[in-house]
Amino acid sequence: MNSSSQSNGKAGQTNPSAAAPHNDERPFHRPEDLADWDPQRDLGFPGEYPFTRGIYPTGYRSRVWTMRQYAGYGTARESNARFRYLLAQGTTGLSVAFDLPTQVGLDSDHPMALGEVGRSGVAIDSLEDMETLFQGIPLDQVSTSMTINATAPILLALYFTVAEKQGARLEKLAGTVQNDILKEYIARGTYIYPPNAAMRLVTDIFAFCRERAPEWNPISVSGYHIREAGSTAAQEIAFMFANAIAYVEAARERGLQVDDLAPRISFFLNAHNNFLEEIAKFRAARRLWARLVRERFKAQNLRAGMFRFHAQTGGSTLTAQQPEVNLARVTLQALAAVLGGAQSLHTNAFDEALALPTEESALLALRTQQIIAYESGVANTVDPVGGSYTVEKLTDELETAAEEYLRKIDSLGGMLRAIEGGYVQREIQQAAFQAQQEIEAGRQVVVGVNRYREAEKTHVPILKIDPEIERQQVERVRALRARRDDARVRAALERVETLARAQKNLMPAILEAVQAYATVGEIADALRHVFGEYREPTQL
Repeated sequence: MNSSSQSNGKAGQTNPSAAAPHNDERPFHRPEDLADWDPQRDLGFPGEYPFTRGIYPTGYRSRVWTMRQYAGYGTARESNARFRYLLAQGTTGLSVAFDLPTQVGLDSDHPMALGEVGRSGVAIDSLEDMETLFQGIPLDQVSTSMTINATAPILLALYFTVAEKQGARLEKLAGTVQNDILKEYIARGTYIYPPNAAMRLVTDIFAFCRERAPEWNPISVSGYHIREAGSTAAQEIAFMFANAIAYVEAARERGLQVDDLAPRISFFLNAHNNFLEEIAKFRAARRLWARLVRERFKAQNLRAGMFRFHAQTGGSTLTAQQPEVNLARVTLQALAAVLGGAQSLHTNAFDEALALPTEESALLALRTQQIIAYESGVANTVDPVGGSYTVEKLTDELETAAEEYLRKIDSLGGMLRAIEGGYVQREIQQAAFQAQQEIEAGRQVVVGVNRYREAEKTHVPILKIDPEIERQQVERVRALRARRDDARVRAALERVETLARAQKNLMPAILEAVQAYATVGEIADALRHVFGEYREPTQL
């Protein structure tokens, strides 16, 4: 069944761009604007299908969202100190940022890693680094999210190995690995292998976690990076779900059942600037996912259609001009995510348009969440915006627009074909171009950038990465290679290559390799020998 059978009961559009929500000139909305809106069908009650009002009956009244602050920089030692600091200040979940070499499977001493080690996140080369990263942090007592994709099997194997060395049981371990490789080809660029090989690694993680770590989320399908690349809110939902559909279909080909897999799929959305549209976006996504899972995939398990999502405030909305003003942007974005029913949330620091956050700015970002949770009162009512004519109208429009994009992608042969043909990339690029034109023409106001500018620049303290960190990390990985058991490492890497050629699940072999202290780069290279590397085709 293709997505044309998915319907919110309203007339369809033929042009996805035409279906996108727009700035309505009406000063208010009326019941007549929801003429074909059915509150029982489209709204319902919290905790009940189609989950428009939330996936839990009590919302945040019994438990507030997980405050999962994204962190990581320099070496594992520096990042461990930041993690422990944030946990002491009230963070309730960890979220690991890895540096660019780690994301693309290069060790810190690789020539192409020069100047990038520890810059955009923490440098992880081996099990030794992962042990240091989580030293003193009991992994059976904290939920960890790892933003990693192309090298997700390797980093997950490292994490699981550290957890077991601490005495944790994998079947009880809680957390998420992003493992969303398709969005890398369309929005972010940290891919290594061709799409088909990469999809195999994704489903290897699915199958392994189902058997060994059933409480772990084996994928977090990201709309966040799609929005950061310039998409509209409707495109963010649509392309995220098109990727999710591709993953579910690939998993079914591996013999996995949607009723088993879907309850462990989580999502990652952007909390952008348009306050009411963002609230509606989260509600529309929750409803559309419930309908897709039930109608397209025929799921019987009610939990399979529960849209669980993490939100992060919009990095691309932060400005280097008057950076303190970002505090207001982040607060409004975080409030939109909460009113939209996020299960976990990261709030960006105000200085992140300039550098990675300082300890002080990271703390202020966390305090922003805590004030919303414990002082604002918005957590006391489940879906307090439900029934608003404007919010319900926006929710309907976003769902309709996203459905139209899904139909278009189905007509192109699915998401892999749409990516290979450049359709998704072009849609995002066009949306980004149009948004930039609006800003440059002054039709879209950005405070401090195209209006209310200040002549003098504001100077704020920023986090500076000491270049010595890179030298130390290079020495560390070279020292590891000098003292480990080379024969054991070679045997483990050969097994990785053998299983890659044999179409067997690679997770057991990768686990053996990391336990032998093979490096991230060495394991990634073993897979490169079999799969090759992806080169983006030139767009004429």
